[in-house]
Amino acid sequence: MNERDYWLGFSVFSGIGPHKFSKLLKTFGSAKKTWHSSEKELASVLGKKLSDQFFGFRIKFSIENYSKKLEKENVWFTTLKENGYPHYLSKINNPPFVLYGKGLKFNKWDKEEIEKTIGIVGARRTTQYGRDVTKFFSSRLTASGFTIVSGLAMGVDAVSHMSALESGGKTIAVLGCGVDCCNPRENFSLYKKIIEGESTIISELPVSHPPNRGSFPQRNRIIAGLSLGVLVTEGGEDSGSLITADYAFKNNRKVFAVPGPITSSLSKGPYKLIQKGAKLVTSAEDILNELKITNSKSQAPNKSQNAKFKTETKEEEEILKILENESLHFDEIVRRSNFDSSKVGSLLSIMEIKGLIKNTDGGFYSIAS
Repeated sequence: MNERDYWLGFSVFSGIGPHKFSKLLKTFGSAKKTWHSSEKELASVLGKKLSDQFFGFRIKFSIENYSKKLEKENVWFTTLKENGYPHYLSKINNPPFVLYGKGLKFNKWDKEEIEKTIGIVGARRTTQYGRDVTKFFSSRLTASGFTIVSGLAMGVDAVSHMSALESGGKTIAVLGCGVDCCNPRENFSLYKKIIEGESTIISELPVSHPPNRGSFPQRNRIIAGLSLGVLVTEGGEDSGSLITADYAFKNNRKVFAVPGPITSSLSKGPYKLIQKGAKLVTSAEDILNELKITNSKSQAPNKSQNAKFKTETKEEEEILKILENESLHFDEIVRRSNFDSSKVGSLLSIMEIKGLIKNTDGGFYSIAS
C-alpha cells in the first residue's frame, strides 16, 4: 500500500479530523508511520482514550477491503497533497484531508472550471420568487463560465444545480453524508444527472456514512471553501445558508445576497447578510464586477442571451399588459391584477431583476425601456 491509502484509512475513523490528522503527520512524518505506530506513541498525541479507540478500529478495519468497496461503488478519492485537490479549498482552516467523489474526477476538470466557482445556497422551502431568482443567477453565472457549487438540498440548492446542468455548465454537489448516499432521497434523479453530466458529487465523509446534525455545518464549510464567493438568493434569518455565508466571511471569500420582497420572511436572511457586509446584487454582472472577472471562455450573456432570460410567465405577461400604457403605483397594480399584494411584490421584484420593468420611485413601476 502507498501513502495515500493510509490517508484513506484515517479518513474512515471518525475520531480523527483534519486538525488531529495534521498533528499526527507533523509528529510521525507520514500517514503510514502513524498507522503502524505503537499505542503509547499515539497516546502522546491523541490521549489514551482516543488512542485506544483507534487501535480497536485498526484491528477490525481493512484498507484493502475498503478500497475494493470504493471501486465497486465507482467512488474515487483525492488527498490534500495531490494535484487533483481543489486549490481554494486547500486554503481554508483545517481543509478535509481526504475528499471522496462520484462523477468526473477533479484531475479531469479544466483548471478554470475547478477554480472559477461560485456557491449558491438558500432556503429549502422556497417561494416562486426564490426559485426564479436562483434559476436566473445560476443560468447567467454558468453562461459566464462559472461552476456552480451547492449542497443538493431541496429548494435553492436543487434549483441551482439543475439550472447549471440545463445551461450546459458544470456543478459540484457537496453532501453531508457519504457520496454513495443521496440525501434527501427526493433528489435522487438530480443526483444521477450530476454524476452522468460530467459534474461531481463530493464529501469528506466515508462511503455509507449517514447524514447527522453535525455533518451539515461541516458540509457548508466545504461549499464556502470551494468557492470564490457565496451567493444567498433566499432564506430566513436562521437559515443554514447563513452558516455557509459565515464560513465565506471567515475565509475572506466574497458574500453576495439578493434582495427580496420586504414582506417575505425568506428575505430576512439576505438582508441580514447585507447589513453584515455582503454585496447586494441584482445581476450576474454585479458579481463579475465584484470578483474583477472580465475574461472567460464564455463571456457574460450578450443581448441575445438576455432575451432568453427575459421570457415571461403568464403572471409576468399580465403585469406587463397592465403597465403597457402608463406607470402605475404598486397598490394600483394589485387592484388591477387581482393578485394578492405578496404575489405582486414577488413578481415586481423578479421582473425588475430580469430587466423587464423599473421602479420609478415612490412605489411606481413602468416597463423598462
